[in-house]
Order: sequence, then structure tokens, then C-alpha cells
Amino acid sequence: MNEKPLRLLLVDDHPIVRTGLHMLFQSEPDMLVVGEANSGADAIIAVQTLHPDVVIMDVAMPGMTGIEATRQIKAISPDTAVLALTMHEDEQYFFAMLHAGASGYIPKRAAPDDLVAAVRAVAEGNVFLHSSLARFLMKDVAEQKLTSAPEGDDGLTARELEVLTLIAEGRTSREIAEELVISIKTVERHRENIMRKLDIHNRVELVRYAIKRGLIQAE
Repeated sequence: MNEKPLRLLLVDDHPIVRTGLHMLFQSEPDMLVVGEANSGADAIIAVQTLHPDVVIMDVAMPGMTGIEATRQIKAISPDTAVLALTMHEDEQYFFAMLHAGASGYIPKRAAPDDLVAAVRAVAEGNVFLHSSLARFLMKDVAEQKLTSAPEGDDGLTARELEVLTLIAEGRTSREIAEELVISIKTVERHRENIMRKLDIHNRVELVRYAIKRGLIQAE
């Protein structure tokens, strides 16, 4: 198969970080770094001219932050996925990036394999929350005192609940398809049906719902 490689845009104000990321991704046959930006403002321009599939976005940069840049990128290019890659592992930045439209959040100290997996996950339209940060979402749900919905009252079929659970666990569409022995297109159709039935349009909210539903438990 000659699938097109994922087009990546690297955004970080430290050249050495961008160089390291470039080296990591260029070793992956299904990834292509199409550009780099050292600020949020430059990232917005780069997205409009380079049309990347995924933007790997630093959060704290001089001038326009990664948070505001993400918000504007999602406004002008909704199909472009944004993955936050940052040294900040606190709730404030975590929720600010997710609310701005980021599909994933991973610390810079994460293993290279985790970062590569995160890029593939968000490129497929999934949410990727590093295990060290997912606890924030668990805590947020608990603090809202949300209780598990009675089984069956959301109109989801047993198969849709299976798919929702695997999505919330951070599995890619390909991994879900392999586990359930169905096609990737079928997985995507189930996900669309789930979001339509729940009237959810944000994939982070989909994960939040899965926690509320009791499909994922806090560690």
C-alpha cells in the first residue's frame, strides 16, 4: 500500500527541541515533517500554507501562546489535529489546551514511542491523553459529582459501548478494528453514531462521557 504519510508541523520556540522532534519523526515511514514554527503566530500562517494533518504544539511560548494558536488553528482548519507537547503537567494548561481544541496532551518527558503513538492517534481522530495527565480528567468528572448513567438510557448498542470504551482508553481506530474484528470504516461509523446519539461534537467530551458512564475507572 502506498498510503500518504502524515504531514506534521512542529511548533516550539526552542530550535533544539524542534531538531530532536524532526529526527524522531523522519525515522517513521508514515510521517513527514512539512514545516516548523517558533511561535504561535507563525504556526497559524504555516497551517494555512502547508496544510498539515497534525500540529505538534508547545504550550508556553513568547508572544502568542500555544493555547491561543490552537484555538485559531482549529477555527481556520478544523480537520487539522493539534497535539500538545509540553513540559507543563498541571491542570490549568491541560484543560486550557483541550478546551482550545487540542486532541491530545503529552509531556516532553514521555518516551519517544509514546509520542509517535500519540501523533498517530490524533491523526485518526482519536483523543490521546498521556497516563500521567489523564487523572486530571478523572478528577474533573469526580468533582462535578457526575454519576454513572443507568445502563441503556443513552441509546447506545452493546457494540457502540464497546467502541466507546476502547476510544476512551486511547486506542486508535486500527487497534479497535483489530480487537473487534471489524473494518476501520465500521469503527469510524460507530464513532459517528455514538457522537450523534449523545449530541457530543468534541472528542474530549466523548472521553469525559465514558468516565461518567463508568466505562473507564480512575486508577
